[in-house]
Amino acid sequence: MKNILVLFVFTSIFSCQEKPSEKISEGKKKEFVWEGANVYFLLTDRFNNGDTTNDINFNRTKETGKLRGFEGGDIKGITQKIKEGYFTDLGINAIWMTPIVEQIHAGTDEGTGVSYGYHGYWAKDWTNIDPNYGTKEDLKELVETAHKKGIRVLLDAVINHTGPVTDKDPVWPSDWVRTSPTCTYQNYETTTACSLVENLPDIKTESNEAVELPKQLIEKWKAEGRYEQEIKELKEFFERTGHPKAPRFYIMKWLTDYITEFGIDGYRVDTVKHTEEFVWQEFKQECDAAFAEYKKNNPDKVLDNNNFYLVGEVYNYAISHGKAFDFGDKKVNYFDKAFNSLINFEIKWNAKQMAEKDVFYKYDSLLNGNLKGYGVLNYMTSHDDGQPFDKEREIPYKTATMLLLTPGTSQVYYGDESARDLTIEGTVGDATLRSFMNWDEIQNSDETKKILRHWQKLGQFRANHMAVGAGKHQLISYQNGLIFSRTRNEDKVIVGMNLYDENMSIDVSSIFKNGDKLRDFYSDAEFEVKEGKVNFSSIYSLILLEKI
Repeated sequence: MKNILVLFVFTSIFSCQEKPSEKISEGKKKEFVWEGANVYFLLTDRFNNGDTTNDINFNRTKETGKLRGFEGGDIKGITQKIKEGYFTDLGINAIWMTPIVEQIHAGTDEGTGVSYGYHGYWAKDWTNIDPNYGTKEDLKELVETAHKKGIRVLLDAVINHTGPVTDKDPVWPSDWVRTSPTCTYQNYETTTACSLVENLPDIKTESNEAVELPKQLIEKWKAEGRYEQEIKELKEFFERTGHPKAPRFYIMKWLTDYITEFGIDGYRVDTVKHTEEFVWQEFKQECDAAFAEYKKNNPDKVLDNNNFYLVGEVYNYAISHGKAFDFGDKKVNYFDKAFNSLINFEIKWNAKQMAEKDVFYKYDSLLNGNLKGYGVLNYMTSHDDGQPFDKEREIPYKTATMLLLTPGTSQVYYGDESARDLTIEGTVGDATLRSFMNWDEIQNSDETKKILRHWQKLGQFRANHMAVGAGKHQLISYQNGLIFSRTRNEDKVIVGMNLYDENMSIDVSSIFKNGDKLRDFYSDAEFEVKEGKVNFSSIYSLILLEKI
């Protein structure tokens, strides 16, 4: 009996492919659609330290709770790994980074020890990049480097709230924010017109009343010598759009500047259900306009004809909900004129509780039915979900196989591919999910290298074939393993899983013709279709067939 966990011998897998990155380069010439993308989600501060000179800023030196301070990761560190080909080898065609805007300067204790805004969700100034993450020049280099590799860049947008109030970070004016009540999540109103938690001021996104800039922001800009430029740009924005000078439109202007200035490809949007749905429709309009302006001004830097991508975090949204999220007293369709995709909180449960064939059928049916034209972002692990698919990292191969072969967009959380520890002693809450990337284990552990090879093989196959994530799924056989096809126009592949007989014969006649030359991308073996079948022997329980 074969078992990939036992018999995975990565040296033989790569015997005919010493440089896996060369194969994925072929994928750059092929179709890319967000519905079939392979997205890598990382905490900017926890991935790679490319510049140790920016590790401490604003005297953020207090002792913090375990993993609740800045750890040194930065934009340069991400760029370094792009240049090294780490993401390319992993089959990644989009990188989602946690917010990089300037964070509150002081720390605050939410009952878990002192925390700084290392995660990026505690904005102080949307117009500036936090120096712990780097500079605008660093971001420009990252985007340009990623695009040269065929990798898109997603930043993370927060419109719902500012950072907490501290002795160094004054509360924003009362016409900008509310500080109470705290959300109780009983219905629509108690989820939107409230602060998420205590001391996290809620932007009055529902308001259309004109407001002046916060005094502390004016003083900051003047001290930094950029007040006049910021005011000039705001004046032009409000004159061009005709929007009232309401809080949400200031923030939309600041966020869309990252599109026109740097050419980012999309936004993951935070705390979507805590903000009125019309806000996201307005945000989409501004993002689309900014992206069109960038493409017009930079025709030589345009990757393809894809529109700007918006994926929303509606906490606890599940693909089974279809287009509408139910608050109990009200259902809201966040796809409508707003999001291309929503993060799917359901896949990890489906993968635990259902047979693989049933998971694939379910997702294919929904994505080609009620959700046709839209998408979901599937994940097994994330930064604030305390119930990941494999918290003990006992089944990293299955994690990869189910994530990367399930229809929809896939989200690899940093360290999924290297079984990074999710049970860090001494941490409280979601800090245990946010340890620094385990580069030492990738470099020195043979077992970690084997796991990584599996993720690389599946990731590259997915990146080379949009049919895997965005094609039509068709079951071929459920005897002696699970065999199915995925097709999208001329892109056609066949996948076999749980193949426990060493000598196999697979019927491929529904996809391939007699005489077609096929490659198993997983083992690099090559076959010719004869009498509608391919016959092969393999020690692996997985086969990824593509036409040569």
